[in-house]
Amino acid sequence: MKENPNDMFKGKRPPNGPNKNNRDDFQWKKGSRSVLFWVIFFLSIAFLALMFRGQNQEENEVDYATYLGLLQNNQIEKAEIVVKSDRAYEFIGYLKSEATTDGKAPKATRFKTTLPYLTPEMVAEWQQKNIEVKFVELSTDWLDYFGTVLPWILIIGIWIFFFRRIQGGGAGKNIFSFGKSRARMFMESETRVTFDDVAGCEEAKEELKEIIEFLKNPSKFSKLGGKIPKGALLLGPPGTGKTLLARAVAGEAGVPFFSMSGADFVEMFVGVGASRVRDLFEQGRKNAPCIIFIDEMDAVGRQRGAGLGGGHDEREQTLNALLVEMDGFDTQEGVIILAATNRPDVLDSALLRPGRFDRQIVVDRPDVRGREGILRVHTKKIPLSEDVDLHVIAKGTPGLAGAELANLVNEAALFAARYNQDKVTMENFETAKDKIMMGLERKSLIMSEEERKSTAYHEAGHALIAKLIPGADPVHKVTIIPRGRALGVTHFLPIDENHTYSNDYLRIRLCTLMGGRVAEKLIFSHFTTGAGNDIERATELARKMVTEWGMSDKLGPLAYGKKDEEIFLGREIATHRDYSEKTAQEIDEEIQRVVRDAEAKTEKLLAQNIDKLHALAAALLEREILDGEEIDLILDGKPLPRPGGRRYATFKPKGGGNGKTAEQTAEKPAPKKPRASTAAGKSASKVQNSNPEAGPEGKPEEK
Repeated sequence: MKENPNDMFKGKRPPNGPNKNNRDDFQWKKGSRSVLFWVIFFLSIAFLALMFRGQNQEENEVDYATYLGLLQNNQIEKAEIVVKSDRAYEFIGYLKSEATTDGKAPKATRFKTTLPYLTPEMVAEWQQKNIEVKFVELSTDWLDYFGTVLPWILIIGIWIFFFRRIQGGGAGKNIFSFGKSRARMFMESETRVTFDDVAGCEEAKEELKEIIEFLKNPSKFSKLGGKIPKGALLLGPPGTGKTLLARAVAGEAGVPFFSMSGADFVEMFVGVGASRVRDLFEQGRKNAPCIIFIDEMDAVGRQRGAGLGGGHDEREQTLNALLVEMDGFDTQEGVIILAATNRPDVLDSALLRPGRFDRQIVVDRPDVRGREGILRVHTKKIPLSEDVDLHVIAKGTPGLAGAELANLVNEAALFAARYNQDKVTMENFETAKDKIMMGLERKSLIMSEEERKSTAYHEAGHALIAKLIPGADPVHKVTIIPRGRALGVTHFLPIDENHTYSNDYLRIRLCTLMGGRVAEKLIFSHFTTGAGNDIERATELARKMVTEWGMSDKLGPLAYGKKDEEIFLGREIATHRDYSEKTAQEIDEEIQRVVRDAEAKTEKLLAQNIDKLHALAAALLEREILDGEEIDLILDGKPLPRPGGRRYATFKPKGGGNGKTAEQTAEKPAPKKPRASTAAGKSASKVQNSNPEAGPEGKPEEK
């Protein structure tokens, strides 16, 4: 007999699940507000009609003695006798002319009084004085009955209407419920995302599947003494699918899923964040077992004690409440916390300890197999041509995260639709990949012939150095068509999935960076601003080699310069000098030597192969775009095929990589420093790292 997974949580959850008809309730409330508005509207019109009706029929109420005086003076023209009961009659008299019926009342043409009795003598007297008398029954008009009650109904209705408007239509959105949680609850049928829709992070999926198994079949683990995890923290760069994983967990778990952003806890009023935390966990306990997902956890979980200035720190109080709710005295099992952040370094240590976030799941950029799986997920509903090879596309998109791959597929579909194609072809994917990784073509940018020639030799210098030095990343494509903010681009694609870099590989990178500047020097005997970004990145790379990675024989394996981080800001704002002035001078000299050695080696290679440099530049001026195979044909002295047919890289270039396990890199255009007369200079290649904590330049470059 299969055990019910919810037996251990009896009494905490309604049998049919919480808010089963959540959407129907919302529609009903929305419709009821609309009906209330129209009811109030029509009642207001009726009240105005009654008010004007009352004004037209206004009359003065007089005593019986005044009535007798008006009767004796023959001032009454006609009258109505309203029979109210067996012993009560109301006399409504119409005067012949406007008169004052009472010293205190204004002049009027009508009056009314109550007759204590009605006799035949009174009727005879009215006839004698030629008073037209009419007997009527008590009015049953609903306005007469409702007239006295209607104003109060309108006042109460209008008050309720405006009170609902102030509330904003729901909890968490009105001025009277600041402390209520703004979390949205989803059921399994509402998310429609499962683990089949997530690819490229198999280890993270396995960890989360185990948590789901805890929720569905807790006895499987509890009989061995295992306890359900309190929380799991998803870590990784932006766009890697952390939120998508959480949505998949909501679709797979079959339990209530509360979703909330870390920024939703913070409000302008003191104490609101902590109150919302308490309310959120209170809702979770009522619907246990359940999952609470907090996106962008760093917004509320930053380390305490780093505020700038004194006063009450609302964010710290919110974090304290969160810490207590996750693992304090009054905690119960059945509520699992999922959180996502791309800044785990700024989170408070008390938040990361076991018992709160028991598991830290890394969702990193996918490798080639992961990228292929992500592409297959996003191309399920897209008609693909027979020439589309997703493995080739995955090989040619190193360092791209899941969101960027989804954007690549979407751009390819848009290109196919632009040209009225029935299917998405490989050429559409190549065009989309070039747009994403190198920038959009700016064919409308007018360049002088001198600038085009200088750009061609600049890019040819980058490409030729990469071809001449063994171990350099293969050249995928070279173009002198302006893309993004660059006038030209040299795009490199590595062979291997790399995560570390050798000293030799980094010095090769310096040579390729200096190739454009040296080519301009050899051909034109002058320098342009096009090499500005190349020099900047070469200097940064050389500085990290000397001061951080211990790749200098003179200074040895020492790290120079301690980074000071301001936790409140969450970034590096200063570098502390922990070395002497003499050492600082030696560091500058060593950085200069590393860069100048690379420049000298590059100049020697280009001078020895000047004819190949001219050939590459001439081909670029003619065709504007060259791929890796065409560059090989030019260097071998073979004729190029006729332009028009597009070939796709198979990623099997000559030579190979550097033989190390180094991080996969890709080239993309770099922002250029402006020239005196143009908007940008020439561009070289740029390294893109897939690991935020490693790379030849020591920093990640996000797209």
